[in-house]
Amino acid sequence: MPIYTGTGDDGETGLFGNRRVPKDHERIEAYGTIDELNSLVGLLRAEPIDAGWDAELKTVQDELFELGADLATEGGAASLPRIEPAVERLERWIDASERELPPLHSFVLPGGCRAAALLHVLRTVARRAERRFWHLSRAVGDAPGQRVPPVIGIYLNRLSDLLFSWARRANRRAGVADVPWSRQ
Repeated sequence: MPIYTGTGDDGETGLFGNRRVPKDHERIEAYGTIDELNSLVGLLRAEPIDAGWDAELKTVQDELFELGADLATEGGAASLPRIEPAVERLERWIDASERELPPLHSFVLPGGCRAAALLHVLRTVARRAERRFWHLSRAVGDAPGQRVPPVIGIYLNRLSDLLFSWARRANRRAGVADVPWSRQ
């Protein structure tokens, strides 16, 4: 059986539940950006990283997949039992990472070691996923069967904070200084 169906050749795609929407619909933009973020996490996991960090990134990938599935399903909320406590876990991971780092005294430019640079890319895509999520949330409002769980936006916000902290931590562990922003 081929993976192509031809059903999207007219610029529409199906949500879980079979409703057809344009491929540039707010819902598709939201879960598509989460899918992009998940793919980039996979790219980072292809780098030589320690097993503990790899396991944490795998957890993030599983959660992002669940968030995407919920957004691909009108009224989807199956991820909530896992995502609500995951926000607190992300905060614990941020706190642990920040304990390894010196305080910030300036803005930091993306870069440094390869892992840090990839984490900065992940951070920016996470921020875009968050923006796409809140755009969808406002577009559907409280329409019956359409509402999206706000905790998804909160999760994406914490995830982007974590990715920033991990980027700084990756540089520190690699012995590479963060690149401070300076006005020219």
